[in-house]
Amino acid sequence: MKKNKIIIGLVIAFSSISCVLNAQSNPNNNMILSPKEQSIIGIAAVTAKGDLLRLKTELNAGLDAGLTVNQIKEAIVHLYAYAGFPRSIRGLQTFMTVLDERKAKGIEDVTGAEPSEIHDERSKYERGKAILEELSSVPETGPKTGYAAFAPTIEVFLKEHLFADIFERDVLTYTERELATVSVLAGIGGAEPMLQSHLKICLNVGLTPDQLQEFVRVIKSTVGTKDAIAAQKVLNEVLKSKK
Repeated sequence: MKKNKIIIGLVIAFSSISCVLNAQSNPNNNMILSPKEQSIIGIAAVTAKGDLLRLKTELNAGLDAGLTVNQIKEAIVHLYAYAGFPRSIRGLQTFMTVLDERKAKGIEDVTGAEPSEIHDERSKYERGKAILEELSSVPETGPKTGYAAFAPTIEVFLKEHLFADIFERDVLTYTERELATVSVLAGIGGAEPMLQSHLKICLNVGLTPDQLQEFVRVIKSTVGTKDAIAAQKVLNEVLKSKK
């Protein structure tokens, strides 16, 4: 009996040491992106690139990670605002094929929640404006400047459609939508000012610098080193400005 107690004590001691060593080797373990979040990044970036063969792999990985069918559909629909209808529609068509293939194998994927009804009586412009202010932590006041002054119509579309019609849908959280957004912007390239703005928003909605470094690593593994280097450069500038 005494011998058993000694053995149990040793097991507990070794387990405690193991936990400490694991924590020391990965002190930011609680800050790393979840498998679902990593899948959203991969799906969005690859769809934006138009790499449909790789997209099938990312879609299967996303479903296996626990993303629902509606969450993935929402992510692919979301990115049309940044990469255009053709990329988004081709992504949805590819997703349909993947679901059919999985069903033929006897895999029943979870459909997931539908978007909630909107009961806000404010105009879409005012709702979109409020959402953008919440995301960016910047008041939408004063005269319009830059592209918004040059082409006021697109500023209206931005508020009413992107930030009201799209961001307001609760199938994805703001954090998940921002991860999809920066992934698309990194994937299409040439949109560094927008990528910079949305990386700042990522920090505003609670993502950590370590998680954004993880985002760059996922970009590298899914769409390549060139896009990852460009994204890393923008991220470095954002993090430097926050110090």
